Amino acid sequence: MSGLEDLPLRPELVGQEPYGAPQLDVPVALNVNENPYPPSPAVCAEMGRAVSEAAAKMNRYPDREARALRTALARYLGFGLDADQIWVANGSNEVMTHLLQAFGGPGRTVLSFSPTYSMYPEYARNTLTDYVAVPRDANHQLSAELMVSAAREHHADVVVITTPNNPTGTTTPISVIDEVCSQLDCIVVVDEAYQEFTEVPEDSAVALLPKYPRLVVSRTMSKAFAYAGGRLGYLAASPAVVDACRIVRLPYHLSAASQAIALVALAHADEMLERVEDLREQCQLLQGWLRDQGFEVVPSQANFCLFGRFADRHAVWQGLLDQGVLVRETGPEGYLRVSAGTPEEMDAFRTALTQLKPTIDRMP
Repeated sequence: MSGLEDLPLRPELVGQEPYGAPQLDVPVALNVNENPYPPSPAVCAEMGRAVSEAAAKMNRYPDREARALRTALARYLGFGLDADQIWVANGSNEVMTHLLQAFGGPGRTVLSFSPTYSMYPEYARNTLTDYVAVPRDANHQLSAELMVSAAREHHADVVVITTPNNPTGTTTPISVIDEVCSQLDCIVVVDEAYQEFTEVPEDSAVALLPKYPRLVVSRTMSKAFAYAGGRLGYLAASPAVVDACRIVRLPYHLSAASQAIALVALAHADEMLERVEDLREQCQLLQGWLRDQGFEVVPSQANFCLFGRFADRHAVWQGLLDQGVLVRETGPEGYLRVSAGTPEEMDAFRTALTQLKPTIDRMP
């Protein structure tokens, strides 16, 4: 039987590995920034009824424009948005792919700021877009001067600003984004996947949309909304940007079941999001504890944080895993990322790290 190496693969895919955080059956999974609290039995039952109703029409194609869902998302975001300013897809991964299919491509460049989400270069690769990552400052922050200078130097067609940034959890003020948009003529994408976890979630780049027709704000329901299994991402932008995404999307890209379940989740938004403040508090408490234990911690406004710095972070990752606690080996050298979980999960993490601590070598 032939292997992958025997196939006429595109040159840029040779030697590449599929993206994916480890999916392991462990007692405490703190590696992919999920909301650990599932929907209530009542909401689950309503989701089931919605799928059953959708199944009765499964012989017909779904609403390819997802108008009802886009209307509900506009209502959730607020800021006077309507459905024509919302696009929705199978996770923010597909949203970003649509954007690069529309505004990237051969001979065009997407710019981001490292360290940042590890999927961005893959979106670029898959859409034949050149990818450039410029380092953040020493505190993992971004200034308008840094971003504008980098965009001009690299002739960026698309600039991605991630706030809170994954994996650092650091934020970029709206005033800085405003300044960037005022000086650039390219597409500026603000990835707000973790916005609901910030201290002031209402302080969103969505407020800038009326000023900048080339600004895009990307969101997801996978994180705060306790909806990772639903795979629902969306963006807010001008109707023209939405129309560009409609051109490149595959026909009927969002299933009837996906639309039906997401509508139920949005109808119960208050309940789906009711643990967000608990998770934010757990993350802040965790950062304080890690510092008290002598670890370096990057101040985070998300539901995760980076901690270290370890001479051999993989050994620490493995040591935690051996005790049933899974964290993420990602980000700058010497750091690990841990997600906020339930109080019981946080206790398990602290216990495992405490037991491991005498064996850990730190970076000088």
